[in-house]
Amino acid sequence: MTLLISLSYQAMQNLAGISIIALALLSGCADAPKKTESKEPPKAPEAVSGQWAFHRMYVSARAWAPDALGVKMSSIPLAEVKAEPGKSGAWQVTFASPSKQRTKTFTYSAVDAPGNLREGTYGNQEEGLNPRMRLFPMAAVKIDTTAAYKTAAEKSVEYLKKYPNSPVFFLLEMKEGSNSLAWRVVFGDTVGTSAHSVFVDATSGQYLETRH
Repeated sequence: MTLLISLSYQAMQNLAGISIIALALLSGCADAPKKTESKEPPKAPEAVSGQWAFHRMYVSARAWAPDALGVKMSSIPLAEVKAEPGKSGAWQVTFASPSKQRTKTFTYSAVDAPGNLREGTYGNQEEGLNPRMRLFPMAAVKIDTTAAYKTAAEKSVEYLKKYPNSPVFFLLEMKEGSNSLAWRVVFGDTVGTSAHSVFVDATSGQYLETRH
């Protein structure tokens, strides 16, 4: 009988010891500092090239009209997006549908910005198709604005020496008086006020003309 009591007492002591150890472990886990998840800072909006933006908007244009063809494209400089050679924070393309006899303008913007610009790709109101508009297929846009800018800069060395901080924007359309689809690299705020612009063939990359 004494032996049984002794064994029971020893078993209770063992259980008590195990319980104390378990509580200590749990307490240690509770007191351990929680690891804070490191959140990466939001990525700054990036300027994109004309060809990239054109392809992005062409997908939306095809959803509007499977026979969509390009009419013109222009860059939209944004103060909110860091400028890079041959790139812009926003772009706008006008497409035409011969079957609908309508045009529709699409916009891509890297951020929400003044001038009713919204982040992403979206379409605007439709308008009637002017029969005098000269249209071009997406396949004709083989040269990107980064390459067009490089060519324009090489042809504008003296101008850039005088005006190294000149703003630049891009226009894409069929060049008047020819069958060439051209990037017009405009040095200045607007076409009307620009004193220097360079035309580069958007299909071959060939230098076409400098206009003062």
